Amino acid sequence: MPSSYGWFLALSLAALTGKGAAFAEARTERNCSVSPPYLPSTVVNTTLRLQALREALRSHNISAYIIPGTDAHLSEYIAPRDARMAFMTGFTGSAGTAVVTLTKAAQWTDSRYWVQAERQMDCNWELEKDASTLADWLLSQVPAGGEIGFDPFLFSLETQARYSMDLAPGNRILKSIPDNLVDTVWTDRPRVPPDNLTRLPDRVIERTWQMKVDHIRTQMKDSPYKPTALLLSALDETAWLFNLRGNDIPYNPFFYAYTLLTLDQIWLFAHTERVTEELKVYLNASCTQSMCVQLKGYDGVRTALTEYVTDRGAKVWVGTEYTNYALYELIPQEKLMTSDYSPVLTTKAVKDHTERRVLKDAHVRDAVAVIQFLMWLEKAVPEGKETELTAAQYVNDRRSKQKDSRGPSFDTISASGPNAALAHYSPTKESSRKLTVEEMYLVDSGGQYLDGTTDITRTVHWGTPTAFQREAFTRVLMGNIEISRTIFPSGTRGSNMEMLGRRALWEVGLNYGHGTGHGVGNYFGVHEWPVGFQSNNIPFREGMFTSIEPGYYKDNDFGIRIEDVAVIVPASTQYGNNYLTFDTVSLVPYDRKLVDVTLLSHGQVQWLNNYYETIREVMGPELERQGLAQERQWMQKHTEPFVQTAGSRAVPCTALSSSSLILTVMVTALLH
Repeated sequence: MPSSYGWFLALSLAALTGKGAAFAEARTERNCSVSPPYLPSTVVNTTLRLQALREALRSHNISAYIIPGTDAHLSEYIAPRDARMAFMTGFTGSAGTAVVTLTKAAQWTDSRYWVQAERQMDCNWELEKDASTLADWLLSQVPAGGEIGFDPFLFSLETQARYSMDLAPGNRILKSIPDNLVDTVWTDRPRVPPDNLTRLPDRVIERTWQMKVDHIRTQMKDSPYKPTALLLSALDETAWLFNLRGNDIPYNPFFYAYTLLTLDQIWLFAHTERVTEELKVYLNASCTQSMCVQLKGYDGVRTALTEYVTDRGAKVWVGTEYTNYALYELIPQEKLMTSDYSPVLTTKAVKDHTERRVLKDAHVRDAVAVIQFLMWLEKAVPEGKETELTAAQYVNDRRSKQKDSRGPSFDTISASGPNAALAHYSPTKESSRKLTVEEMYLVDSGGQYLDGTTDITRTVHWGTPTAFQREAFTRVLMGNIEISRTIFPSGTRGSNMEMLGRRALWEVGLNYGHGTGHGVGNYFGVHEWPVGFQSNNIPFREGMFTSIEPGYYKDNDFGIRIEDVAVIVPASTQYGNNYLTFDTVSLVPYDRKLVDVTLLSHGQVQWLNNYYETIREVMGPELERQGLAQERQWMQKHTEPFVQTAGSRAVPCTALSSSSLILTVMVTALLH
């Protein structure tokens, strides 16, 4: 799935208002300029909520209150109980910030969600379309010397610093209020799920939690700054460290928790009533030695951290990417050590041999489900009865039948025709289009399994694609292949080779507006930070998994994305050592009728045929083992080798030799 979009749960209005309406139900937006104002049925009446919140502002003597659309762990996906912005505004988009003063209310979001916001918000709210004006807006609405409240648990360190810098010259003061004011007026706020935490089965674990703790403590001891403690705030950090999983966040097997790991003690802050007696034994929770996990209440983290930093020799290491300001502000600067990422995140990014093996196994079973799905579509779509929504339901159902399935890894993107031009679209009952042989169809889907997380995108056409559609698809495929076959020195950053995914598109004036890839976890988040092709991702190392997903989107017409997951493996070179390349673990063929082989270089055709041979070798036996003879025949048909005739032409950018590709990446890496 596109890696540059913040993929949060699109919470339904039914969950927030009980009305059961979704934003796409209305085809028109609000009109607040007429009397009485026109409000579509999807709008939420926020008058009473705003009145109650303003009373809370007065009681705290503040002039404004900032409401971000995130949670205390700065998560990409958030639980319904953390959708405070949606509760206050009615707007359920995955990105944005709301601000309430004593007389006004405003919502900021990006252009992807402007129409949605106009369909969901009532006339109490102004929709602001320029994010850079948020601080200016506050300066214009809050008198000099006025205080602006915020929940420090919902602010990153960067966010707090930016607001402080923008507001301080105007003599406006940010006021940290740890007790969230929206929670005080949200009387029916959803509770924490009652589900007990679970541990991963031993068959998918190579490193016990004790081994992981030892490894992280070694990194702490080896640091020249000599931290005495490590604070873990991101939900996947604690889950990884203890090989535990939960069910608090939709599509993500996480649970609310913090960890404070010192050189001789371990404190786990969680909802302890959900930790079974079996898990307490597993964590050695009945003792206080260096390898015993002391269970503490989730809400007690600030108190415990405050007490810990009173020790004269204390020094706490925090990763700034996911540490919220509520915890950061408790640590005196002289007792603080920071890095962009904690050692848990960077260690977790490199999979051990068991994790690599089982994650590849999960992708094999996942490919079975996707092959079943694509074969079914070929038969069903010409009959004219299937829709984007029924297709999404079918692929999810196929995955649910595979071993160790734990549901989808995100809300399936099932998009035909113009809907596919919206990179983050997912169908609803109101927006779902009928699938036809006349339109392109894009499906971006993934599954959670006990041994791995998957994410794959395929774009198909069941009729006769246009020449431009074939060219655009082929150029996207060329970008996917060029990254996938690249050989590069270990330690190269993905951002230094990302252009290879775009170059074939750039040469004819095409492009795409999302990232080119993201990390993938072992029964974790489908976007696993900090692996990928963005400038703030860490360098590539052997054992990392990443998606590779270039695309192209023609507004109001069609969309194309080709996404595979690959593991980084050693590459054999003639002269050098310590070189790497990608091994694709998504094993589903591309739509042959969309591939214009005359655009491909000889090397690209060779890579494609080798990939198809791998699909045959791996998927043939698996489909046969599962008794899927028709699916095996379908796979064989769609993985026939491509033949490039003598008259075929090659696009200049992709006719690079392997040595030229290495040189390009090396030079780019040196320049950065």
